[in-house]
Amino acid sequence: MATRRQDAIVADYDVVIVGAGISGINFAYRLQERNPELSYCILDGRQQVGGTWSLFQYPGVRSDSDLYTFGFPWRPWEEKQPIARGSLILRYIEASAAEAGIDSKIKFNHRVDSMDWSSASSTWTLSVTAGGGADNVVSMRVRFVLLGTGYYDYDEPLEARIPGIDRFRGAVVHPQFWPRDLDYTGKNVVIIGSGATAVTLLPSMADKAAHTTMLQRSPTYILALPENDPLDRVARLLLPGALARRLIRFKWILSAFLLATVCRWFPRLARAVILWRTSRELPSGTGMKPHFTPRYNPWEQRMCISPGGDFFRCLRAGKASVETGVIEQVTENTIRLESGRELHPDIIVTATGLKVQLAGGIDVSLDGRPVHMPDCYSWKGCMLENLPNLFYFMGYVNTSWTLGADATAQLVCRLLSRVTSDGFAHIVPRLSEAEKSTMSELPFLPLNSTYVQKGKNVFPKVGNINPWLPRSYYWKDLANAWWGDVQSGLEWSR
Repeated sequence: MATRRQDAIVADYDVVIVGAGISGINFAYRLQERNPELSYCILDGRQQVGGTWSLFQYPGVRSDSDLYTFGFPWRPWEEKQPIARGSLILRYIEASAAEAGIDSKIKFNHRVDSMDWSSASSTWTLSVTAGGGADNVVSMRVRFVLLGTGYYDYDEPLEARIPGIDRFRGAVVHPQFWPRDLDYTGKNVVIIGSGATAVTLLPSMADKAAHTTMLQRSPTYILALPENDPLDRVARLLLPGALARRLIRFKWILSAFLLATVCRWFPRLARAVILWRTSRELPSGTGMKPHFTPRYNPWEQRMCISPGGDFFRCLRAGKASVETGVIEQVTENTIRLESGRELHPDIIVTATGLKVQLAGGIDVSLDGRPVHMPDCYSWKGCMLENLPNLFYFMGYVNTSWTLGADATAQLVCRLLSRVTSDGFAHIVPRLSEAEKSTMSELPFLPLNSTYVQKGKNVFPKVGNINPWLPRSYYWKDLANAWWGDVQSGLEWSR
């Protein structure tokens, strides 16, 4: 590969992991555990481990799933609170990487720009901008590439068309790029959005702000969870530490699975129960409509978590409120809704979602021919049709991300073990002519959220025939990783 001002530096590895977030760190551990004969490094375009948790700095940033399952299975989360702040999660990831010796394998400020597969040598050549300087391009030749890049754009948020927002004289902030010097003490804040970020920001800003309003086009489901679960406390009190941690983790996996299953099979019942619980959290005399009655069934969009009911607590205290409506126009100092109601913010926070991006925006080619990855079908949620020796990680949308990433890591390690032990040069998913003619396409993610719908043409394709099905649930995927068929749909070549 050519460089801009200097000769390329060639570094050869068996495996390159792209991304030092939760997926990349977890896979590195599994690779060390199960395929120690393979050399590897982790490339990350930023300067710190943690991915999302080192990027997001907005007030109160926290997990939207419990840490007993979001944490690594090989290094259990030992804190008592199931939902944790971003700073605590970041320290946990850093400590986990250091304890496993993974931190020494990470090359920070190494952004992968493109990668090209060579059929002649059965290797990928990666073009990497190193050291944060556009003049320093590194070329790496590797056998396997694993993409732990997540599914959203780190550099650009989801564009939200808000009429007149450019005319507003106050501060306009997107949570993905929160200014460290923003002072909202005594200010009126309007948060536009109703997803997990908005539900987190409202109680986090309410203590300092004069008043905080969450302005939503339509309501979402918000589930209050205890900050310290009574069953978890009993397990810690009665059982040895290791057994208690395993039991607590199992309980959280099971509860998330049962909740998602009930919502899918009995949506009317689930909706009635969740709305009843919500009504009990609201200030006395508050009606459910229009602010707290979603138009969709539970888990057709991601459900928001309120640890300790903090979202509802600040509503009851009068420090915050919710407004539902469509923005007609933003002026120099007001937000005017189509209903005629006006809000008068000093600061507007646009918590309108994330921009979906596949593979971190890396340009991929086969023997110099560009590949449009969304045109490829996904093999068992970890490989892409016609792309050899390339793996990617996706978590679940209705439970912890790490569960999905770890099930994938274990399947990938099983594939790598067979490749190395049997002397294969590469493996590549292939769709047969019969499958092409009979298979129907399904949604990659089973959500109708705005960011998913806007990004649906960015995700790979999935079908209604195994092994091209979308992701399922943790225990099924884990069983598939351990014992499932790894022949169908895969071409193994020496």
